[in-house]
Amino acid sequence: MKILAIESSAGVASVALCEDLACRHLVQVQSENTHSTILLPLVADALEKQGLTAGDIDLFAVAVGPGSYTGVRIGVATVKGLAAASGTPCAAVSTLEGLARNADYLEGVICPVIDARRGRVYTALFESRNGVFSRLTEDGVLSFEELDRLLKKRARVAYLVGSGYDKARAGLKYEKIKETPPQLRMENAYGVAKCGYLRYLADPKSCPTEEKLLPVYALKTQAEREREERLKKG
Repeated sequence: MKILAIESSAGVASVALCEDLACRHLVQVQSENTHSTILLPLVADALEKQGLTAGDIDLFAVAVGPGSYTGVRIGVATVKGLAAASGTPCAAVSTLEGLARNADYLEGVICPVIDARRGRVYTALFESRNGVFSRLTEDGVLSFEELDRLLKKRARVAYLVGSGYDKARAGLKYEKIKETPPQLRMENAYGVAKCGYLRYLADPKSCPTEEKLLPVYALKTQAEREREERLKKG
């Protein structure tokens, strides 16, 4: 199965082209606010180097959040455009799960962290035990104190991954956090591709066509918060 995956929910724009679990092409570019101009050229380059077109792809996968609202929207819109003509299945992948999958060979609790500001992080807990990867908690927004309590309940070695790595490393007090290899810390599209492929294998119906592909926001957007404030003031 040929999978094309996009990760643009943080400052890195990443595209992966995989054959089942084998990564044939992976690129990561620190693009900050330029995802809208860089993603399609990265996709075109990946397809060209593998001698493929968008019509040859069997599954599209994309990180749908949480993360940068703009980045998530651009990634989702890009995949919807690529998949629209062919009706190819699309896997909506949690940004946090994609991050955790990048480090799923590490033994212990894997804790993705993305800065949500105001002393909070987007996070969830996953576990890798004896080669079996599983989700322990749902995606959410937690303070460092709340995340500390969750980790202490598990009482296992923990690894942090994600763009909030440095802030979380400084803000968390849990004593069993180990250093994560630098190459595994940041978001990349291979973890997204891996999640999408394994989900499709388990249940093809969980990967519908692009019409049902939507971003997932763990927090309200700034526009929504401002609207609510205006309504409260009358």
